[in-house]
Parts: sequence; C-alpha cells; structure tokens
Amino acid sequence: MVKIVDVAKQAGVSTASVSRVISGASGVSDETRRRVDAAVKSLGYRPDLAARRLRSGRTDTLGLIVSDIRNPFFTEISRAVEDVAYQNGMRVFLCNADEDPDKEAFYLAMMRDENVSGVILSPTLSLLKDLRPQDYPFPMVLVDRWEREVEADAVVLDNFDAAYRLTGHLITQGYRRIVFLYGSVGSTGPQRHQGYLAAMSAAGLAPEAEPILPRSERAREVADRLLQRSPLPDALVASSGLVLQGIAEAIKAAGLKVPLELAVAGFDDLPWTSLVTPDITVIRQPTNEIGQTALRLLLERVALPERAVRRVVLRGELLVRGSTQGRASS
Repeated sequence: MVKIVDVAKQAGVSTASVSRVISGASGVSDETRRRVDAAVKSLGYRPDLAARRLRSGRTDTLGLIVSDIRNPFFTEISRAVEDVAYQNGMRVFLCNADEDPDKEAFYLAMMRDENVSGVILSPTLSLLKDLRPQDYPFPMVLVDRWEREVEADAVVLDNFDAAYRLTGHLITQGYRRIVFLYGSVGSTGPQRHQGYLAAMSAAGLAPEAEPILPRSERAREVADRLLQRSPLPDALVASSGLVLQGIAEAIKAAGLKVPLELAVAGFDDLPWTSLVTPDITVIRQPTNEIGQTALRLLLERVALPERAVRRVVLRGELLVRGSTQGRASS
C-alpha cells in the first residue's frame, strides 16, 4: 500500500506538505501542489479516509432521507443531490422513510451514529409538527415540506400559489365541479389544498376535497368511487404525481373520455403525463433546482453553522395540455 511518506519522497517535500495539499488547506505554493498532485497520480495514492475522519471528527458523508422513493419526484431530487455531492467530493446515504415516522426516527438515529456532516430531510407531518433541528448533532435542510415555526433551512415549492393557479386554470376553462385529492401525511398536500380552496372561493364555487394516503392505489380507489357519481365531477385534480397516476388508472378503467366527459390535472411533470392521449395538464416542479439548492444550503450550513436560517421558495410552471381543454360555461 502506498503511504503518505512515499508521496512525500517522490515529490521531494515533507509529509506535512503532502497532508496540506490532500486536505485542500491553504498556505501551499502552486509548485508544491503541482509536485504532490503529480506524485499522487503516479503512485496511485489513496488517502486513508477512515483515519482522516477519526482525526477530524468529521465525515465526508451526508444523509438524504426521503419520504417515499417510489414517488418519481423524490427520485429526481435524490439524483440532483447526488450530483452536487459528487462534485464536492461527498458521499450520500440515501434512506427511504416510506411515510413512516418510526422508520424516519430510525434513520435519523442512524445518521447520528454514522456522524454524518449533515442531513437533507423530507419530513413526515408528525415529525414536522414538533421538529427542533437544534436537538440533532448535525445541520439539517428540509426539502418539499416545511412549516413557518420550524427554524431550519428549507427549499420548497410555493404550494399555495401553484394549486391556486392550477385550479384557476380549470375554472377559466369552464369547469365548476372540481374535486381535489391531496396527500394527508405531509405538509405539501394541505398547503396545496389551501390554494385550491382559495381559488374556488374567489370564483364563488363550492369546494370538494379529500385527504388521502398519497399512494397511487389509494387514489385509484377514491377516484373509482367518485367516477360512479351521477352527475360526474367536471374535473379531478391531484396534489402529487402518485395521486395523479391513480386517478388516470381509474379513468382508463371506467372508459371515460378526457376531457369530453371529465377533465384531469395535477402536479409533477412525469414522462407518462405527456405520452398519454390526451396529455395531462400539470404543475412542473423544478426538481433539479430543489435538490441542488438543498445540497448547497447544507454545505453552507456545515461551513458557517451560525449563519441566519434561509428558506428558498421556488415557483412551479403550469403546463397546459389536452386534458383540460375548455368546455362552455353553463
């Protein structure tokens, strides 16, 4: 095994100089850095990361705890986080809490035991209600889910605005009986529900919404029931991609024609939403920007623990497609 002393000998410098170059410390001349880098490459030297962590008390590892990895939204977030972590020489522990507070608590304890440098978390609603980031031994950045009372860095969508605009679009297209299905286990669904309520109220329309477990199979069950009504709702709106998938499955099984008999819209620009006929109107979330911004906020927090809490609110993009073509107002 090549040792640091071997690198120092080949580069013609001290072992202390090699250590400073490898750790990225300042106070090293360009010439010394060049010689050490050349020796490292020539000898194939790999630092003893375990020993370095033991000496510094820090790791090059971050935690990412998502609420449901089956949700393509969180898959895309995870990819964006990993991209930035890789660029910064960091490793990522990815954990799926499955919307389960017990699993969430287990993974947070594991992050403490692994001495991670920080955690990006999409919390369940039960955790979010009583979350005190200062109780954890690592900095924390929240993604997708956040409440004003929580003193933590966060990157979120403006959920109220997005749902308000999506519902408003349906109203302007002539739809009146608009039913909203929203996830009940996080803060995101209720926030989008509030935007829906505000848009319906502004138009003088009676709202109808159902909180559900944000699973496609549960959304299909609820949509199946709604599609047996007479008359049918004018439109079904989903608060997430998984809920939207369940609604689409129910509509297909019922043999209904969209948008002639029923309009459908929702959140998340998943690939299938533009491949079906007609394609589906959605709010596109800036998932790549959410993930990358969260990782950068976390690295800033690691470097500057005392800086002020930051909350980054991003705007969704309304993509109007064939599933919400207008009908004449009655």
